[in-house]
Amino acid sequence: MKCPYCNAEDTKVIDSRPAEESNSIRRRRQCESCGRRFTTYEKIETIPVMVIKKDNNREPYDRSKIESGILRACHKRPVSIHQINELVDEIENIIFNREEKEIKSSEIGEIVMDKLKDLEEVAYVRFASVYREFKDVSTFLEELEKLRK
Repeated sequence: MKCPYCNAEDTKVIDSRPAEESNSIRRRRQCESCGRRFTTYEKIETIPVMVIKKDNNREPYDRSKIESGILRACHKRPVSIHQINELVDEIENIIFNREEKEIKSSEIGEIVMDKLKDLEEVAYVRFASVYREFKDVSTFLEELEKLRK
């Protein structure tokens, strides 16, 4: 690992510990040349997943898109950032455990809605209204009726 300060290649690990719910390792390093310390994170490399959009275009999977959609749905709701991060981790685990190189955006949307329904019902309805592109109030009411049952 190169030192970010002096670019020397001789660094040593002075502390290691699990990070991000044990999904990665946080390493504290010290440069043997300049003596400065810095932190690195080591994470398991996953299979690159391509997302098939509605228009059949493909783009690389991007965790931040799921995160931002959930954050918008949970705006001013009693859901902590920790709960949102756990939810996104769960969704990612489902996606990556499929061990497929492609997934439709509609499948990701269904996974997100399924998980949101268990976490916070108002956030679920908000997400569903955007994701399913509700055109009028009756479509909205139909979804609420499904939720009540």
